[in-house]
Amino acid sequence: MRPNLPVLFIFLTVTIDAIGIGLIFPVMPDLIRDVTGGALADAAIWGGILSAVFALMQVLFGPALGSLSDRFGRRPVLLISLSIMAIDYVIMAIAGSIWLLLFGRIIGGITAATHSTATAYMADISTPEEKARRFGLIGAAFGVGFVLGPILGGLLAEFGTRAPFWAAAILTSANLLLGALVLKETVTDAIRRPFTLARANPFAALRAVSRLPSLGPLLWVHFLFQVATAVYPAIWAFFTAERLGWSPGMIGLSLALYGLGFAIVQGTLVDPAIRLLGHRGTVRAGLFIELASLIFLGLVTSPVLVLAVIPFSALGAVGMPALQGMLSRRTPDNAQGELQGVMASLAALALIVSPLAMTQTFALFTRPDAALYAPGAPFLLAAALMACAVAVLLRTPRLT
Repeated sequence: MRPNLPVLFIFLTVTIDAIGIGLIFPVMPDLIRDVTGGALADAAIWGGILSAVFALMQVLFGPALGSLSDRFGRRPVLLISLSIMAIDYVIMAIAGSIWLLLFGRIIGGITAATHSTATAYMADISTPEEKARRFGLIGAAFGVGFVLGPILGGLLAEFGTRAPFWAAAILTSANLLLGALVLKETVTDAIRRPFTLARANPFAALRAVSRLPSLGPLLWVHFLFQVATAVYPAIWAFFTAERLGWSPGMIGLSLALYGLGFAIVQGTLVDPAIRLLGHRGTVRAGLFIELASLIFLGLVTSPVLVLAVIPFSALGAVGMPALQGMLSRRTPDNAQGELQGVMASLAALALIVSPLAMTQTFALFTRPDAALYAPGAPFLLAAALMACAVAVLLRTPRLT
């Protein structure tokens, strides 16, 4: 197998995965209103519930899937996850009630291991010096998919709110076939570790990983960052529809603009930033950029200014690959899957807390009887959480 083929496959896997996710974002407000018959504020609350349930399943099952990949290999876990994801999109496409949508999110969340398993796979095939740069490639792949997904989703919305889900199911199935044909296993007997219920327990796994040197504070930074930035998928479609009056097509274009900036940043700037600033400095720069962007979005009212800040906001993406690299380099080779499972669980926990808090905040400040009309209030709440992440990072010992 050519040395670059596994990297290319992971890039394509994450890209197609992101396309499938981005396809559905522009139509979610209309889909939820279609099955519930409620107003936009009520649809936002249901959107938060669906996201939270999906994330809860990831919290409960993420470490188990990571540990299973350490025992049985990345390949079977990745392929099974992709197959269930395709079924989940079909369920979303045919759902006629909010309860069937909820069931689909539960099933999808249980097996949503594609991103963490792909990251563990990349860690397996990378040297310590390559990890941050290659994690940046994964982020760039996600950004490329996020460019294409919302554009396609906005266009497909012209054929109905269900069309993007059918397209996502087809893309995921094609990705599954590609993986079955070319994916090679990276877990060898030298790094294989037994599966235990203790490591499958999300709380026990978190304790085990956090006891490794210097990981505890960095995991807190990771968690707070994830809580704060989860405001974007939770609120963006509702915020832009309410504040700016954007259509699904325009929402898709704005998400694509962010995805393009995200891909450029993570694909080209991570390595130069680490060489210039070091891992810690790169993380710090990313957090400060995100903090400024969130404050701006919380206060802005002009569509032109919102579009103008999107590329600047994408610069904040430079920090997370550096943080992932710091965490991965301090973790043994036979625990990379467990680490990625824990990180996926923390991200999923953030996606339980954040969508519920952000959508409730959005509804509180946009209802007809609201004491204060402020659609940007969730972004200000997220900015406060990002400031906490900055404080935790600044109080940790200096790291390379």
